[in-house]
Formats: sequence, C-alpha cells, structure tokens
Amino acid sequence: MRYILLLFVFAVSVRISAQDSITVVQYNLLNYGNYTEYCTNSNNNHVAKEGYLRTIIDYSKPQIFTVNEITSLNFYHDRLLTEVMNANGRGYYKRTPATNFAGSDIINMMFYDTTKLALHSMAVVQSYIRDINLYRLYYKTGNLTHGDTIFINCIVAHLKASDGIVNADIRAEMAANVMDWLTENAKPGNYLLMGDFNLYTAEEEAYRNFTGSSGGSFQFFDPINTPGDWNNNPSFASVHTQSVTASGNGCQASGGMDDRFDFILATDEIMEGSHKVKYVPGSYKAIGQDGKHYNTSITLLPNNSVPSDVLTALGKMSDHLPVTMKLEIKAEEPGAIAESMQFRNPVFTKISKSEAIISFTQTNPSLLDINILNSAGQLIATKQAMSISGFNKMSLSIGDLKDGFYLVNIHNKYGDRITFKLIK
Repeated sequence: MRYILLLFVFAVSVRISAQDSITVVQYNLLNYGNYTEYCTNSNNNHVAKEGYLRTIIDYSKPQIFTVNEITSLNFYHDRLLTEVMNANGRGYYKRTPATNFAGSDIINMMFYDTTKLALHSMAVVQSYIRDINLYRLYYKTGNLTHGDTIFINCIVAHLKASDGIVNADIRAEMAANVMDWLTENAKPGNYLLMGDFNLYTAEEEAYRNFTGSSGGSFQFFDPINTPGDWNNNPSFASVHTQSVTASGNGCQASGGMDDRFDFILATDEIMEGSHKVKYVPGSYKAIGQDGKHYNTSITLLPNNSVPSDVLTALGKMSDHLPVTMKLEIKAEEPGAIAESMQFRNPVFTKISKSEAIISFTQTNPSLLDINILNSAGQLIATKQAMSISGFNKMSLSIGDLKDGFYLVNIHNKYGDRITFKLIK
C-alpha cells in the first residue's frame, strides 16, 4: 500500500466567514414503542408510526431531532434509527445513548446529522419524575479543534403532565433543578431548551424559572416572544401544538388544537448570535399549524401549511405537532493563503506503512494540537506535542487508518497552522 502526502497549505490567522444553517426539530412521539392499556398495538402501532414519522422527517430534514415519549427499550431506539432516520436513502444519522435514572417508561433521545454535527458529551441534569438530558454537540469545520470549536447544547425535557397546583409545582421543581444544574456545572453559551413542557400559561413558575433573570448567568428566551395564557385561548391558535385531533383515538388526546405544550427556547447567545450560532428570525413554527384550527383537528381541510401526505402523517403520528427552528452557523474558515510567520519550510521526509514524518522550522516554541480528520470532517485522532524554536521533526502514526482521504491539521497557540492532505 502506498502512502502519499499530496499538498501542504500554509495559513495565517486571517479568516473568512462561511455560513451554514441547521434545522432543529423537537417532537413528542406519543408513547412510541411503549404499549399501555390505552396506547395499544391497535391504536398506536409502532410500525405504522414509523411510516408516518418517515414522511415527517423526509419533509423537515432536521440536523438535530430531539424527542420525548420514546420507550426505554433499546430495541425501539434502534428501529427508529434504522427504519425512520436512516431510511429513504439517508445513512448519516446517529442517536444518543439512552438514559433512564428516573426509571420512567418513556424517555428522551436525540438524533443528529453526522455530516454536520458530532456528539461531544452528554449529561443528565435532573432525574426527578423523568430524566432531563443535556446533549453537547459540535459543528464540523476544518477548524473544529483550532480553538474556535462551535458548540450547540440541547437540553431536552418532558415536564410533568396535567393541570392542577400539584402538577404545576412538580413542573416548577423540575425546571428549578435544570437551572440550578446549569448554574453550578456549565458555562454560558449556545443552549437550546426544548421539549414537551406541559405548560398551560406563561405565569407558571416552571416557565418563569426558565425565562426569568433569576437563573444567574443562564436565561432562556422564546424565539417567537409569545407569552400568555395559552390553554383554550383562540388568541394563541397559531402557536398551539396539541391536540392534533378533536375526537382522539384512545391514545391520542381529544379536544383539538388548544394548548401550547411544546417549545424550543434559546439563550441570548443564540438569539443574538454572539457565539457563532444565531436563530434565523421567522424560522420558528409548529409544523402543520396554520392558525386556523382552534379546537378542531389539524387535518380538517383546508390546511395548506404542509403537503397533504405530511398533514396526514401529523394527524396520525402523535397528538402533538413538532416544533422547528433554524440556526445560522458562522464558521471561521482559513482565509488568505500565505506563508505562516511561525511554521516555515515544512518537509515530508519519510513515509512508511505505519508512519509519516513531517519536519518544519518554527520561530517560537509552542504546544501543538495535531488532528486527523476524515473526508466527512469527522475527527479521527488527536494528540498534542511540544515544538521547539528552530527545526522540528514529528512522527505521525497512520497504521490504524483505513484506506481513504484525510486532512491532518497542526495548530500552534499563535493561531498558525499547517494543513496537509493524506491519501492512504
């Protein structure tokens, strides 16, 4: 097998801005794979639901897809990945591992587009009643480990259902637990808070916990800025997300569209775009909601907000509508091609079956980050090394790499880098 280093590129820290967008969708799947006395194989069949959900995914094409009310059984998690997310020509979605510290029958999960995103880490921020999960993603760019990695944090919550003071108090406690955890364990940045919050009004303490300034350095905002008494209020018909059917079927709730239970909230960093991720104004909506179906079924014609097959799927899949929004990503990419002030005279000196040798001269000593990425931009391997002033020779192990095309990035603390292509 031949190993060939094709090209060296020198880049100073001049950058140009490259824009991309990410579609986020949050959806309550209504007991997917979780059979109960009222949600049965007849009225909530998981195979039928998979067909409806495929249609919705084909239409919405999310890069981030977060869900509530999926069974705790791994068998169904894998089915959702293979039969829905990676169906119809797609093969690039991954799912997050399942957690269930609360011991609930229904849990949260995230599916994400690996061509644009990778899972960095995850945490359970509280486990009272149900787990509330935090998934930390990073956006894939050529500079993803160059000190300007773009992180997107998604907190997925399913708060206690039903009205009444007791249930509202439980929702408030779950929300307070989230905010306390963030204050104690996290740094401000790009955070989304999404899920089925089961809120009836913006006056609920849970909503105030999320959106109030008492959260310290963390505060979440409603992208469509629509607080109010949402329950059974026609003034909020355009933002209601439940129930999609007036009659119900024993599993789906009845009553028609009259509640705003489903949300995606965002921190100021996302609303203002101060950390390279910005909410796209006007992109937030409940899919299938045309604002004209208060207390009726969403499928009652006319409803021209989505194609007819998508509307049918929305009416059958769940009793909630999915909510969606777009994020603009401002990734910093290498700018002008020029000779680096730090890296000089890089030379390929030896290639073997398991090793590549790179030599270069550097003006000042520096800790170097050495990263190997595949053709999809995925980080395959990383290590650090200390360079010295003057001549440096570095060994790069490539024996474990599969045949293919790779980028090798070497960054120093001054913002300079060497990038070379490797074909194995």
